[in-house]
Amino acid sequence: MSLTLRLAWRNIFRNGRRTFLTCLLLACSLIALVLTDGIMKGMMTLMIETTTRTFSGEAQVHKQHFREAFDVDLYLEDTSEITAQLAADKNVEAFSVRTMSGSMISSADNMTGAVLWGVDAEPETRVSKLKEALITGEYLTGQDNEMLIGQEMADLLEVELGDRIVVTLSQVNGGELSQALFRLSGVFKFGMRELDNSMVFINIQQSREILGLSQGAHEVAFNFVDSAIATNPDLAIIKNLNDENIEAATWITLQPQIAAMLGMIDYSLFMIGGVLFIIAALGIINSMFMSIYERIYEFGVAMAIGTRPSQMVTLIMAEAFFLAILSIVGGMIIAYFLSSHFSVVGIPMGEMEFEGISIQNNIKTILDVSQFTVLPFAVVLLTMVAAIYPALFTARIVPSEALHKSL
Repeated sequence: MSLTLRLAWRNIFRNGRRTFLTCLLLACSLIALVLTDGIMKGMMTLMIETTTRTFSGEAQVHKQHFREAFDVDLYLEDTSEITAQLAADKNVEAFSVRTMSGSMISSADNMTGAVLWGVDAEPETRVSKLKEALITGEYLTGQDNEMLIGQEMADLLEVELGDRIVVTLSQVNGGELSQALFRLSGVFKFGMRELDNSMVFINIQQSREILGLSQGAHEVAFNFVDSAIATNPDLAIIKNLNDENIEAATWITLQPQIAAMLGMIDYSLFMIGGVLFIIAALGIINSMFMSIYERIYEFGVAMAIGTRPSQMVTLIMAEAFFLAILSIVGGMIIAYFLSSHFSVVGIPMGEMEFEGISIQNNIKTILDVSQFTVLPFAVVLLTMVAAIYPALFTARIVPSEALHKSL
């Protein structure tokens, strides 16, 4: 076996140019796969962060059936027990209690429908980017009659900072109409149509007053210390919060379209990898057959003096293995430096939009252990599979025919 390995190692360098081009083909396929995987993971991470960290949170707690009906009467009567469990859980980074109701927003010049959110100013800054999204004015301070609206809504209502805005809505437990006067204290722009066009924010205490709530809320949103925790279907905090009256769910349930795309990453990578590997496999087969035909006389002599077909197969497979090793060593070094570079500076992809979410940041590649373990193993496996046919062809060489053809 050691002799076979030495011969295989020497044989791959008999034609250095062909070996280099074959290794380059395999290495480029590996580099493309690593970068593709990193880009797709980076894009999904950016989309998830944009969706969850902008406002909705990585998980939410509601009254049972609230998400289906968005009925203001389906509210959490007492959130103290929920917030106590969240505060005690080491995996929870921050949480915010919110009220939510449909309303009519009117100014002196126009009116529009909107979703009125009551938020607790300070905890909200640790869950969402509401404060960071302000483009003019001041954030909520907890005082009465403060209001934040989106830039597009401000243009529609033709209002400026300090202008008066009237909110009309139906109270809980009866549906009586309630009105309240606010002054515009800030204008925000999230870059998400759903938020910028139709959401209004006021202090939670005042929202409870106009809704007729003594306490309680419609939603408790929270984030985890590690965003990956939210993908765990057996998360303890979610199971503990769920009962016959309360529904808790992570973004996997709350944003099924994003979760579906996440599930397609591996499938998409498999499709791309399949195409690249087919091209690479054809290159390997072609290269190895060229090498075999150049050495057909040597193989004929070897078979004539008693070399077994199995030894010929082992020799060709060993040559293929060394080609794969050389390819992945070079490919992994280049792939690592490219992925590391783009993980810092990102890849400019322009402005994209998905489900009303505007993504303008550069997509930063994400380095993963599987990229440097599974993918190189796949290259070795591909090379060995591609070499089976040339190896079997070599094992079937008839010495007399080989020596005759070489003359």
